[in-house]
Parts: sequence; C-alpha cells; structure tokens
Amino acid sequence: MTFHSMWAELLPIGRSSASGGYRRYSWTGADAECRAWFQEQAEARGLAYEVDRNGNQWAWLGDPAAGDAVVTGSHLDSVPDGGAFDGPLGVVSSFAALDELRGRNVRFAKPLAIVNFGDEEGARFGLACVGSRLTAGELTVEQAHRLTDGDGISLPKAMEAAGYDPDGIGADPERLARIGAFVELHVEQGRALDLSGDRVGIASAIWPHGRWRFDFRGEANHAGTTRLVDRHDPMLSYAETVLAARREAELAGAVATFGKISVEPNGVNAIPSLVRGWLDSRAADQQTLDTVVGGIEKAAREYADAHGIDLDVVRESFTPVVEFDHALRDELGRILGTASDRLKVPVLGTGAGHDAGILSGRIPTAMLFVRNPTGVSHSPAEFAAEDDCVAGVSALADVLEGLACT
Repeated sequence: MTFHSMWAELLPIGRSSASGGYRRYSWTGADAECRAWFQEQAEARGLAYEVDRNGNQWAWLGDPAAGDAVVTGSHLDSVPDGGAFDGPLGVVSSFAALDELRGRNVRFAKPLAIVNFGDEEGARFGLACVGSRLTAGELTVEQAHRLTDGDGISLPKAMEAAGYDPDGIGADPERLARIGAFVELHVEQGRALDLSGDRVGIASAIWPHGRWRFDFRGEANHAGTTRLVDRHDPMLSYAETVLAARREAELAGAVATFGKISVEPNGVNAIPSLVRGWLDSRAADQQTLDTVVGGIEKAAREYADAHGIDLDVVRESFTPVVEFDHALRDELGRILGTASDRLKVPVLGTGAGHDAGILSGRIPTAMLFVRNPTGVSHSPAEFAAEDDCVAGVSALADVLEGLACT
C-alpha cells in the first residue's frame, strides 16, 4: 500500500465530527480500531505480529532473538481533539519506509521492527508515555496500578476491559536487550523547519519538562450574597498564577502553560471551594526550568496568602533533558547527507516529549522531524503536506537501510 492509501484508511478513526480533532484515548473503542489497523498492516506484509506485556504492538521482520535490531515507529493515540499527524505519521511512515526498502531490493543484515507504543499522550490516565515508561522500568507496577481515568477506572481494569491481560505489566529488559537502535519519525511540533525551508530535520535533544498540580483551597459561598471583602475565592489566586506563569516563562525564554483546570463545586452561582490547575512547563536546560517553576510557585503562594487561600503544589511527572545518542544522531546525519542531495538535514531541539526520549536511557535512540508549516500541534490544525510526508518516508527508508541493511 502507498503512504496515501494507508493514511486515508487511518484518517477517519476516532475523529470527532464536532471538533474535527481526534479522540483516540488508550484502551477505548477508537484505540482498538487503531490497533486492529496496525495488526492488519503487519500481517499484510508478512511480519510477525505480537503484543508485549505492556500492550505495545510490534511487527517484526527477521528473528527478534538475533539481537541488535533496528526499530522504528511511534504511537497512534491522541490528546483530546488532537491533530492527525502527532504519532500516526511515524507509524504510517514506518510501514511505508519498509515498503520502499523492499522496492529497492535491499538485503537486511539485522532484524527490523515497527512498534506502536500504547498511551503515549496520557490523555486518559494523566501520565504521558505509559507504554514506553513501563517497558523501560520508569513506571513501576505499583504506580501503574494507581493510575485512574476521570471515571475512576484503573489502568489494569481498562486493559482488561479491552481484552488484554494486565497481570504481566512492568519492566521489559529482555525486549530492550534485543534492540540496537530506535529511530522515531514525528511531525515537528513547531516551525523551525518551516522557517529554515527544510523538509526533514534530526532531533538533538528534548527539553526537560514536567507537570505540576496546583490545588487552591478556599471557601464555597453564594456568588450573589457574599460581599467581595468576605470572600476566600481560589479562582482569583489561580487566575493571577496563570498570568505569573506567562510572565516567568517570557523572562526566561521558556514555556509554561496552565491547560487543564478542575473547579469545585463548579456552579455558576457558587464561589469555588477548590480550583485545581495543572501546569506544564519546559525549558532548554534544567536550571532555567527550575527558575521558571520556582518563580511561578512563589507568586502563587503570595497570591494565595493575600486571599486567604491554602495552596498545595504537587509535581506529578518530570522528564529531565534528553540528549539523543550522539553517535546515532551523527550516523543519521551522515546517512542523509550522502544518501540524497534532495534534503538538507538541520539538527534541532524540541520541547515535546516522546517515547524515544523515554527509551533513550536504555537504548540508543534518535528522531527525525517532518516539516509542519503551521507550527500547530495538539490541535485539529496540525498539518504536514503530503510531499513533505513522502520526503520523510524516503529519509526514514535511507536511515533504516543505512542501519539495518548491507
């Protein structure tokens, strides 16, 4: 199948008619359809299909036990009302790259695998990269069992309801030991390539990033009868903290976003008793990130004290800076620099997290980015032109040939 036909097959799955965005949440019906599509693609190519203990899907060419395998792929789940390209572009491109290599009649010297990592976005259970974190041992079994969705359904129960056995979840060092290199292709989540005029780029590093929960606790009361001076309104402290986050990020050249909020009792005519906001912050280095988050928390506590509000700040997740394997990154540059004069391949950093970043502490990993002319991601407006996607497929095929073939 061509890239275009595979993309057209996958495009309708999990798409909201209301927003035009995608709701492919882990262990739901839309996720099951995506997983079925992956299995069909694997079997149509005669690849050995398997699901590992953490629900990640694998399609193997060659003997996995031989070791030193070259693996590519990404994920198929989405953020709420996300775009079509984040994740799926890497999976579709992996199958298309394999097709291109077969068309070149290359001889594979190493096993090759394509993977779909489960629950990369964390839209349902609130933690990103669950499948790869479990595999790498960065998420313990106990922590995984405590993950619940908005309806109180635990991760193991969700897996079981979807027809998968949750009893075996956990670190999978034997599987990682089979892998010599992992290369993930991804749509760029920014405009660096668009501004430079390049179709494809190589990742240098992933910025350190994390998620913090701010709980502002005040006093519920009547919105129409309570004097302003008598209120302990946590929404005021939260609102001022949102502005502080923007200010601190601008001063440091970083990013900080309050993108999720929960309010109790959540009534139009009620002063809230609790406002819970989730902060996402990222920076080019650890010191800058610490400065930004520290500044935001300091401001939040000052605002809370001024309004008689109690504040708890909890770090829910954190990923330190990821420097992709320098030798593998340089090898990608060498391969693409000699394999094609159609492409320039700039090296660029990114503020977005990926499965490749999680695995980088265990195995050599690298990433390729495909140009996104809008710079928009995690939105229905996310976009990559088909000729750029095809250029990405060719670049990935060149890389896989250079790493896995003789």
